[in-house]
Amino acid sequence: MTFYTSTCQLADRGVLKVSGADARAFLQGLVTCDMDAVTQDTAAYGALLSPQGKILFDFLVVETEGGFLFDMALTLTADLAKRLGFYRLRAKITLEILSGGSSLDTQSDNDMTVAASWGDDPALPATLASYTDPRAALGTRSIAPRHVTQGLPDYASAYEAQRIAAGVPRGGADFAYGETFPHEANLDRLHGVDFRKGCFIGQEVVARVEHRGTARKRVAQVTFKGPQLVAGTRVTAGGQDIGTIGSSYFGHALAMLRLDKAQEALATGQRLMAGDVPLSLADAGGKPGGGT
Repeated sequence: MTFYTSTCQLADRGVLKVSGADARAFLQGLVTCDMDAVTQDTAAYGALLSPQGKILFDFLVVETEGGFLFDMALTLTADLAKRLGFYRLRAKITLEILSGGSSLDTQSDNDMTVAASWGDDPALPATLASYTDPRAALGTRSIAPRHVTQGLPDYASAYEAQRIAAGVPRGGADFAYGETFPHEANLDRLHGVDFRKGCFIGQEVVARVEHRGTARKRVAQVTFKGPQLVAGTRVTAGGQDIGTIGSSYFGHALAMLRLDKAQEALATGQRLMAGDVPLSLADAGGKPGGGT
Protein backbone atom coordinates (compact mmCIF):
# COMPACT_ATOMS: atom_id res chain seq x y z
CA MET A 1 0.00 0.00 0.00
CA THR A 2 1.28 3.48 -0.87
CA PHE A 3 -0.39 6.40 0.87
CA TYR A 4 1.04 8.92 -1.58
CA THR A 5 4.37 9.72 -3.18
CA SER A 6 6.83 11.83 -1.31
CA THR A 7 10.43 12.58 -0.39
CA CYS A 8 11.60 13.51 3.08
CA GLN A 9 14.56 13.64 5.42
CA LEU A 10 14.79 10.85 8.00
CA ALA A 11 16.29 13.01 10.71
CA ASP A 12 16.54 10.11 13.17
CA ARG A 13 18.98 8.21 10.95
CA GLY A 14 22.74 8.43 11.24
CA VAL A 15 25.63 7.29 9.06
CA LEU A 16 28.70 5.25 9.98
CA LYS A 17 31.49 4.58 7.47
CA VAL A 18 33.67 1.48 7.65
CA SER A 19 36.60 1.65 5.24
CA GLY A 20 39.98 0.08 4.64
CA ALA A 21 41.55 -2.89 2.88
CA ASP A 22 39.94 -5.44 5.21
CA ALA A 23 36.52 -3.81 5.54
CA ARG A 24 34.47 -6.29 3.51
CA ALA A 25 36.02 -9.44 4.99
CA PHE A 26 35.91 -7.97 8.50
CA LEU A 27 32.18 -7.20 8.27
CA GLN A 28 31.36 -10.48 6.52
CA GLY A 29 32.36 -12.42 9.63
CA LEU A 30 30.26 -10.27 11.95
CA VAL A 31 26.91 -9.24 10.47
CA THR A 32 23.84 -11.22 9.37
CA CYS A 33 23.71 -10.03 5.75
CA ASP A 34 26.00 -11.14 2.92
CA MET A 35 28.57 -8.38 2.52
CA ASP A 36 29.85 -9.98 -0.67
CA ALA A 37 26.54 -9.04 -2.32
CA VAL A 38 26.76 -5.36 -1.29
CA THR A 39 27.77 -2.96 -4.07
CA GLN A 40 27.44 0.75 -4.81
CA ASP A 41 24.14 -0.05 -6.51
CA THR A 42 22.84 -2.79 -4.20
CA ALA A 43 22.28 -2.24 -0.48
CA ALA A 44 21.62 -4.94 2.10
CA TYR A 45 19.58 -5.00 5.28
CA GLY A 46 21.27 -6.66 8.22
CA ALA A 47 22.11 -6.66 11.90
CA LEU A 48 24.90 -7.15 14.37
CA LEU A 49 23.83 -9.64 17.02
CA SER A 50 24.97 -10.53 20.51
CA PRO A 51 26.63 -13.94 20.93
CA GLN A 52 23.22 -15.06 22.25
CA GLY A 53 21.66 -14.19 18.88
CA LYS A 54 19.76 -11.03 19.86
CA ILE A 55 19.71 -7.84 17.78
CA LEU A 56 22.06 -5.15 19.06
CA PHE A 57 21.95 -2.97 15.91
CA ASP A 58 20.12 -3.17 12.59
CA PHE A 59 20.99 -1.16 9.50
CA LEU A 60 21.04 -0.78 5.76
CA VAL A 61 24.54 -0.97 4.31
CA VAL A 62 25.79 0.13 0.89
CA GLU A 63 29.24 0.26 -0.68
CA THR A 64 30.98 3.57 -1.22
CA GLU A 65 34.42 4.48 -2.48
CA GLY A 66 36.91 2.72 -0.23
CA GLY A 67 34.38 1.19 2.14
CA PHE A 68 30.78 0.87 3.31
CA LEU A 69 28.14 3.25 4.65
CA PHE A 70 25.75 2.14 7.40
CA ASP A 71 22.32 3.81 7.40
CA MET A 72 21.10 3.28 10.96
CA ALA A 73 19.51 4.79 14.05
CA LEU A 74 21.31 8.06 14.78
CA THR A 75 21.38 7.42 18.53
CA LEU A 76 23.25 4.12 18.02
CA THR A 77 25.98 5.12 15.54
CA ALA A 78 28.61 5.74 18.22
CA ASP A 79 27.72 2.49 20.00
CA LEU A 80 28.07 0.47 16.79
CA ALA A 81 31.42 2.13 16.06
CA LYS A 82 32.66 1.16 19.53
CA ARG A 83 31.36 -2.39 19.20
CA LEU A 84 33.08 -2.85 15.83
CA GLY A 85 36.22 -1.41 17.38
CA PHE A 86 36.21 -4.23 19.94
CA TYR A 87 36.22 -6.82 17.16
CA ARG A 88 38.72 -5.36 14.73
CA LEU A 89 41.95 -6.53 16.43
CA ARG A 90 44.54 -6.17 13.61
CA ALA A 91 42.08 -5.73 10.77
CA LYS A 92 42.97 -2.83 8.47
CA ILE A 93 39.80 -0.80 8.85
CA THR A 94 38.84 2.76 9.78
CA LEU A 95 35.62 3.67 11.59
CA GLU A 96 34.17 7.12 10.97
CA ILE A 97 30.89 8.52 12.21
CA LEU A 98 29.53 10.82 9.52
CA SER A 99 26.62 12.14 11.59
CA GLY A 100 26.96 14.58 14.45
CA GLY A 101 30.59 15.40 13.77
CA SER A 102 32.14 12.78 16.08
CA SER A 103 33.98 9.59 15.24
CA LEU A 104 36.02 6.79 16.67
CA ASP A 105 39.12 7.09 14.46
CA THR A 106 38.66 10.25 12.40
CA GLN A 107 36.85 13.56 12.69
CA SER A 108 34.30 14.34 9.97
CA ASP A 109 33.51 17.87 8.82
CA ASN A 110 30.27 16.66 7.23
CA ASP A 111 27.05 15.88 9.02
CA MET A 112 25.35 13.24 6.91
CA THR A 113 21.83 11.96 7.21
CA VAL A 114 19.36 9.90 5.18
CA ALA A 115 16.53 10.88 2.85
CA ALA A 116 13.80 8.59 1.54
CA SER A 117 11.64 8.73 -1.57
CA TRP A 118 8.71 6.42 -2.25
CA GLY A 119 5.91 6.06 -4.73
CA ASP A 120 6.70 7.63 -8.10
CA ASP A 121 8.61 10.64 -6.76
CA PRO A 122 12.35 10.42 -7.65
CA ALA A 123 13.25 13.84 -6.23
CA LEU A 124 16.20 12.91 -4.02
CA PRO A 125 19.02 15.43 -3.48
CA ALA A 126 22.58 15.07 -4.71
CA THR A 127 24.02 12.31 -2.56
CA LEU A 128 27.00 10.42 -1.26
CA ALA A 129 25.08 7.20 -2.02
CA SER A 130 21.67 6.25 -3.41
CA TYR A 131 20.05 2.80 -3.16
CA THR A 132 16.80 0.89 -3.15
CA ASP A 133 15.55 -0.19 0.26
CA PRO A 134 15.83 -4.01 0.09
CA ARG A 135 13.26 -4.71 2.81
CA ALA A 136 9.85 -3.94 1.31
CA ALA A 137 7.85 -1.27 -0.51
CA LEU A 138 9.81 1.66 0.91
CA GLY A 139 11.28 3.08 -2.29
CA THR A 140 14.77 4.53 -2.51
CA ARG A 141 17.06 6.16 0.02
CA SER A 142 20.05 8.46 -0.17
CA ILE A 143 22.83 9.59 2.13
CA ALA A 144 23.50 13.31 1.87
CA PRO A 145 24.68 16.26 3.98
CA ARG A 146 22.06 17.22 6.55
CA HIS A 147 21.96 20.83 5.33
CA VAL A 148 20.86 19.54 1.92
CA THR A 149 18.14 17.20 3.19
CA GLN A 150 16.79 19.81 5.60
CA GLY A 151 15.36 21.60 2.57
CA LEU A 152 13.07 18.64 1.85
CA PRO A 153 9.38 18.71 2.83
CA ASP A 154 8.57 17.40 6.30
CA TYR A 155 6.74 14.21 5.33
CA ALA A 156 8.27 11.99 8.01
CA SER A 157 4.80 11.04 9.28
CA ALA A 158 3.88 9.92 5.76
CA TYR A 159 7.01 7.79 5.65
CA GLU A 160 6.02 6.22 8.98
CA ALA A 161 2.58 5.45 7.57
CA GLN A 162 4.19 3.80 4.54
CA ARG A 163 6.60 1.80 6.74
CA ILE A 164 3.84 0.54 9.02
CA ALA A 165 1.58 -0.39 6.09
CA ALA A 166 4.53 -2.27 4.53
CA GLY A 167 5.00 -4.25 7.75
CA VAL A 168 8.58 -3.11 8.38
CA PRO A 169 9.45 -2.93 12.10
CA ARG A 170 11.58 -0.12 13.50
CA GLY A 171 14.03 -0.86 16.29
CA GLY A 172 13.18 0.92 19.52
CA ALA A 173 9.53 1.27 18.47
CA ASP A 174 8.44 -2.21 17.37
CA PHE A 175 11.17 -4.31 18.94
CA ALA A 176 13.72 -3.75 21.68
CA TYR A 177 17.43 -3.80 20.91
CA GLY A 178 19.31 -6.34 22.98
CA GLU A 179 16.14 -8.35 23.72
CA THR A 180 14.84 -9.50 20.32
CA PHE A 181 15.85 -12.38 18.08
CA PRO A 182 16.03 -11.75 14.30
CA HIS A 183 13.01 -13.95 13.52
CA GLU A 184 10.90 -12.03 16.04
CA ALA A 185 11.66 -8.77 14.19
CA ASN A 186 11.06 -10.49 10.81
CA LEU A 187 14.65 -10.10 9.61
CA ASP A 188 14.34 -13.52 8.00
CA ARG A 189 11.39 -12.26 5.95
CA LEU A 190 12.83 -8.84 5.14
CA HIS A 191 16.07 -10.12 3.58
CA GLY A 192 18.01 -9.29 6.75
CA VAL A 193 19.64 -12.69 7.33
CA ASP A 194 21.60 -14.73 4.79
CA PHE A 195 21.49 -18.35 5.95
CA ARG A 196 24.00 -19.49 3.30
CA LYS A 197 26.86 -17.04 3.88
CA GLY A 198 28.52 -18.93 6.73
CA CYS A 199 29.39 -17.79 10.22
CA PHE A 200 28.46 -14.51 11.85
CA ILE A 201 28.04 -13.54 15.50
CA GLY A 202 25.00 -15.34 16.93
CA GLN A 203 24.68 -17.50 13.81
CA GLU A 204 24.19 -20.82 15.63
CA VAL A 205 21.16 -19.54 17.55
CA VAL A 206 19.58 -17.98 14.46
CA ALA A 207 20.17 -21.10 12.35
CA ARG A 208 18.63 -23.32 15.03
CA VAL A 209 15.46 -21.20 15.11
CA GLU A 210 15.27 -21.25 11.31
CA HIS A 211 15.68 -24.99 10.94
CA ARG A 212 13.41 -25.93 13.83
CA GLY A 213 10.75 -23.35 12.99
CA THR A 214 10.52 -22.38 16.65
CA ALA A 215 9.84 -18.63 16.30
CA ARG A 216 6.53 -18.32 18.18
CA LYS A 217 6.64 -14.55 18.63
CA ARG A 218 6.83 -12.04 15.76
CA VAL A 219 6.02 -8.48 14.78
CA ALA A 220 2.71 -8.72 12.91
CA GLN A 221 0.51 -6.24 11.08
CA VAL A 222 -2.86 -5.46 12.64
CA THR A 223 -5.63 -3.08 11.63
CA PHE A 224 -8.18 -1.23 13.73
CA LYS A 225 -10.71 1.57 13.55
CA GLY A 226 -9.32 4.91 14.65
CA PRO A 227 -6.29 7.17 14.19
CA GLN A 228 -3.63 5.70 16.50
CA LEU A 229 -3.03 3.30 19.36
CA VAL A 230 -0.77 4.06 22.31
CA ALA A 231 2.57 2.30 21.96
CA GLY A 232 2.97 -0.30 24.69
CA THR A 233 -0.75 -1.11 24.89
CA ARG A 234 -1.19 -4.78 25.72
CA VAL A 235 -2.84 -7.04 23.15
CA THR A 236 -5.18 -9.65 24.60
CA ALA A 237 -7.30 -12.53 23.34
CA GLY A 238 -9.99 -14.01 25.58
CA GLY A 239 -8.45 -12.12 28.49
CA GLN A 240 -5.00 -13.63 27.86
CA ASP A 241 -2.05 -11.32 27.29
CA ILE A 242 -0.49 -12.20 23.91
CA GLY A 243 1.55 -9.15 22.88
CA THR A 244 2.21 -5.43 22.69
CA ILE A 245 1.37 -2.62 20.26
CA GLY A 246 4.32 -0.83 18.69
CA SER A 247 3.98 1.76 15.91
CA SER A 248 0.56 2.79 14.63
CA TYR A 249 -0.86 5.24 12.13
CA PHE A 250 -4.48 5.73 10.99
CA GLY A 251 -5.88 2.26 11.36
CA HIS A 252 -2.65 0.31 10.82
CA ALA A 253 -0.28 -0.91 13.51
CA LEU A 254 2.61 -3.27 14.16
CA ALA A 255 2.42 -5.49 17.23
CA MET A 256 4.81 -7.99 18.78
CA LEU A 257 2.53 -11.02 19.15
CA ARG A 258 2.55 -14.62 20.19
CA LEU A 259 1.19 -15.66 16.81
CA ASP A 260 0.30 -19.17 17.93
CA LYS A 261 -1.94 -17.70 20.65
CA ALA A 262 -3.41 -15.15 18.23
CA GLN A 263 -4.25 -17.82 15.69
CA GLU A 264 -5.75 -20.10 18.35
CA ALA A 265 -7.97 -17.23 19.50
CA LEU A 266 -9.12 -16.40 15.98
CA ALA A 267 -9.83 -20.07 15.24
CA THR A 268 -12.21 -20.19 18.21
CA GLY A 269 -13.96 -16.93 17.34
CA GLN A 270 -12.27 -14.75 19.97
CA ARG A 271 -11.35 -11.15 19.21
CA LEU A 272 -7.89 -9.64 19.49
CA MET A 273 -8.07 -6.47 21.59
CA ALA A 274 -5.69 -3.56 22.26
CA GLY A 275 -7.23 -2.25 25.44
CA ASP A 276 -10.86 -1.80 24.41
CA VAL A 277 -10.07 -1.49 20.67
CA PRO A 278 -10.79 -4.57 18.49
CA LEU A 279 -7.96 -5.63 16.18
CA SER A 280 -7.83 -7.59 12.96
CA LEU A 281 -4.72 -9.57 12.10
CA ALA A 282 -3.73 -8.32 8.65
CA ASP A 283 -1.96 -11.57 7.76
CA ALA A 284 -2.77 -14.74 9.67
CA GLY A 285 0.80 -15.90 9.08
CA GLY A 286 2.25 -12.69 10.42
CA LYS A 287 4.04 -12.19 7.12
CA PRO A 288 5.00 -8.56 6.47
CA GLY A 289 4.12 -6.95 3.18
CA GLY A 290 7.00 -7.29 0.77
CA GLY A 291 8.56 -10.21 2.66
CA THR A 292 9.38 -13.49 0.98
